[in-house]
Amino acid sequence: MILLVKSGGEALVPGWREDFQAADPRLDVRWWDDPEVAPEDVSYVMVWDPEPGRLRRFPNLRVVFSSAAGVDNIVRDPDWPSHLPLVRMGGAETEQRMGEFVAWSCLSLLRGARRFALAQAEARWSHFHPKRTARETRVGIMGMGNLGAAASRMLMALGFPVAGWSRGRKEVPGVESFAGAAELDAFLARTDLLVCLLPSTPETAGLLDAALFAKLPRGAQVVNVGRGSHLVVPDLLAALDSGQVEEALLDVFEEEPLPADSPLWRHPKVTVTPHVASLANRAERARYVAEAIAAHESGRPLPNLYDPSRGY
Repeated sequence: MILLVKSGGEALVPGWREDFQAADPRLDVRWWDDPEVAPEDVSYVMVWDPEPGRLRRFPNLRVVFSSAAGVDNIVRDPDWPSHLPLVRMGGAETEQRMGEFVAWSCLSLLRGARRFALAQAEARWSHFHPKRTARETRVGIMGMGNLGAAASRMLMALGFPVAGWSRGRKEVPGVESFAGAAELDAFLARTDLLVCLLPSTPETAGLLDAALFAKLPRGAQVVNVGRGSHLVVPDLLAALDSGQVEEALLDVFEEEPLPADSPLWRHPKVTVTPHVASLANRAERARYVAEAIAAHESGRPLPNLYDPSRGY
């Protein structure tokens, strides 16, 4: 079975091959542009940003795997073979890493990590006393799939009261549940620290805007680890400058890498990280894909399937 890989560049293919061989020796792992591979011989692909129309050229392709949790760079191609299963990256390590990142983000905002970093850069001894503890800081997570549930469990273990909001109601033990547009305002009103983990859909584009920020308690904090398309950057900057939002930590952006002239880099109330929240290591991703291929070959269900009707 030939698996084409396009993730991280051609130089990483020997490493991918080694990791896939350890997971399933039956897989013949090749670089995306290997000239020796005939298109009709390709059974599976693992990609992040295939060039438009390319996936359509593999007549015997069985499953498309995204090398990350999102599928935006695949489904934006109008010619992608939408009749095929499309599997989002997942697994226990992805959930663990996202939970860790969200917990770190919330603690960083709570304990003034950005203030200390700026003070250290100026060799300035600057005291900062947090307004509240984790137990007094109500976290609200938008997007309660596997990653949101994993993050909520870690946050609750730290003492944060956690609520979740999704399009459909999700029940996670210990998490207050809100669902749908009718309950969004109530969810925002009880949220001191907002975490966005939503998928990218037409409905979620630009959701983090001035109107939403105005419904948070004044001085709320914001973490975006969902998609850059969720955030209206000028609205966030205005909310930060007015004090409606106290601080933000952003890991995803509409354009990546974030351009050097973006005001987000230099804003004293913004922490920027380079889209690193939840990417599992290479061996774990290879194992996840290999296990999913084995499931497909034996007629068992595939995990984390993209649903076009939901957009994720």
